[in-house]
Amino acid sequence: MGSGAHNGAFVCMRRAATRILFLIAGAAWVTTLPAQTAMSNELDDPYLWLEEVDGARALDFARAASTRTLSELRDRAEFAQIRDEVRDVLDSRERIAQAAVHDDHLYNFWQDRANPRGLWRRTTWAEYRKTQSAWETVLDVDTLARDEKENWVWKNAQCLPPSGDRCLISLSRGGGDAVVVREFDLVKKQFVGDGFALPEAKSDVDWRDRDTIYVSTDFGAGSLTDSGYPRIVKRWSRGTPLAQAVTVFEGQRTDVGVGAWVDHDVRDGTTRVTEGVRRSIAFYNGETFVLRDGVPVRLAVPNDAAAQIVGPWLVLRLRTAWDIGGRSYPAGALIAAKTQEFLDGKRAFEVLFEPTARTALQRDWSVTRNTIVLDVLDNVRSRLWVLTPSSSGWRREEIALPPLGAANARPLDRYASDQLFITYQDFLTPPTLFVGAAGQPIEKLKSTPAFFDASHMTVQQLEAASRDGTRVPYFVIGPAGVKNAPTMLYGYGGFENALEPFYSGALGRAWLARGGVLVIANIRGGGEFGPAWHQAALKERRQNAFDDFIAIGEDLARRGIAQPKQIGIRGGSNGGLLVGAALTQRPELFGAAVAQVPLLDMERYSKLLAGASWVAEYGDPHVPEHWAYIAKYSPYQNVRKDARYPPTLFVTSTRDDRVHPAHARKMFARMREQGHDAWYYENIEGGHGAASNNEQRALMTAIEYTFLWKHLGGKP
Repeated sequence: MGSGAHNGAFVCMRRAATRILFLIAGAAWVTTLPAQTAMSNELDDPYLWLEEVDGARALDFARAASTRTLSELRDRAEFAQIRDEVRDVLDSRERIAQAAVHDDHLYNFWQDRANPRGLWRRTTWAEYRKTQSAWETVLDVDTLARDEKENWVWKNAQCLPPSGDRCLISLSRGGGDAVVVREFDLVKKQFVGDGFALPEAKSDVDWRDRDTIYVSTDFGAGSLTDSGYPRIVKRWSRGTPLAQAVTVFEGQRTDVGVGAWVDHDVRDGTTRVTEGVRRSIAFYNGETFVLRDGVPVRLAVPNDAAAQIVGPWLVLRLRTAWDIGGRSYPAGALIAAKTQEFLDGKRAFEVLFEPTARTALQRDWSVTRNTIVLDVLDNVRSRLWVLTPSSSGWRREEIALPPLGAANARPLDRYASDQLFITYQDFLTPPTLFVGAAGQPIEKLKSTPAFFDASHMTVQQLEAASRDGTRVPYFVIGPAGVKNAPTMLYGYGGFENALEPFYSGALGRAWLARGGVLVIANIRGGGEFGPAWHQAALKERRQNAFDDFIAIGEDLARRGIAQPKQIGIRGGSNGGLLVGAALTQRPELFGAAVAQVPLLDMERYSKLLAGASWVAEYGDPHVPEHWAYIAKYSPYQNVRKDARYPPTLFVTSTRDDRVHPAHARKMFARMREQGHDAWYYENIEGGHGAASNNEQRALMTAIEYTFLWKHLGGKP
């Protein structure tokens, strides 16, 4: 859904420069593990005890493995160098302080060496334009955590639109998805003692007005879905207990979850509020409702379309073709109609974007006072289009960008202007922040310095032919004319998430500047070429994503960029599943593997934490015809004692309440029991990101790249 659905949210705009990996070393480490039994029946799994997240035995197992990792790798010369170099990048005061505008201030969340948990802070426009801005602290999370004796990790703040003095702040214990929500007074810079507050849960909240919010949370027995998300939406009035909040919608236990949305449209000095509910039946299957006199009225649009009401407009992003009003609209199109006319039965849409074979609309779009801003991928390079409604239709203007990178556009203040923050970057160009609007000069505000010397490096976009003949693009970043170099092949390939060009000072110092090559794989399952590219790897077609990734590895060897023993594969979450599948299917093609917070036991994934919500992506392993194809690639069920796998690292977090840490724990245990060179590290904090501060991120990056240099060769 478009970003306009979350007006007033001040979310940390940090791009994850490096993902988090932890390793365990040494074939010399021996432990007593239960013997492996039949792998085709989950009830015979000898490692079910590792699914007890905080079980004493499981934690002892994880701690022992993690301790061995550090003791093995930190003695290598490059470990401390990489850790310190990366920490300098992460803590640099020259990073762009990405900001969100609320009322007369710009707000930013900032972490550095002096403030590891972070500062939520604000400044004025005059200060923000300076090279070194002066900031006023609004909330010091380090002080809060110390005073309250809690392991607080900042998540976000949703502030009352359009310019109210209250915010709903979400804090996590240890970095998981479950958060505590507390109301905050921006004037007094303190929490509201008798304000809105929710205990720890995977909650969803949104402001209706200063004295009313919509809330979906854990209301007690029966209020959550099988995926662990709320299934009930309530309207909660200030000064009343949560138990008296009025129920406005109930989903089903089998849904993924439900949540409210509110659109505040400010025109002519008047704020018009449109409110509703989004019911997520499954990924890519949901219903959108508008509340009329408190009663939910379902919008008659396709269940797999992303629907958003923006001011007077109903905007739809289609995932499949739709025939309506005597016209056919293709999958991947963005179309718009007047909301009131649609509710009255009229079915006349205007096309805002129509895809081609190599262009696709990213899933999010931005909204300003009078325009809609589209992030379009053209052969995996960004183009920004600004659409303005007029009496003769929507006028489209493009904001000029360099040809090889990625751009992100955010409204300065959706309620007051059409001005945008625009951030541009590519693999070798540090981020630059601009401000401006379509048809106006774009002003450069800030830029990040180069953290590594890229003068001798190039970016190539190549293609590999997958098993079925599909041409799959990938980027190669490294020294010009590189041959036979240590190469890190990174992929994701799921949930329609595209891998766009990005700049990472940490990765540049730890890998590229030391002679390594980075390869980014734009495989099927992602969103690089729209819904069809994603759907080509759904459920029974999942093998296509793995075939694409493997084909790129083969192409790297064929071109002489790297030999198999020099190729390290890496991916996190769904990308960890990709790594596990590639590892078990083609172990001879790779020299090392890193699976971060991965899915690996696909027989039990739907029973672990949020796993039930991903059945639309992978299929249901407890349906025999689904298990028939899942069983062919599930890494945990396909790892074999008689195979020869490259050194493999699994990393997870105890506090990851999205992808269960047991996936990594169990795969590591099984591979070690079979005698393979498996490595492991489990961080306590960090949630699905596996790190909560820069010190942890630097340490994990050092472990990750030390592992890769150790096993891929080269001279780090």
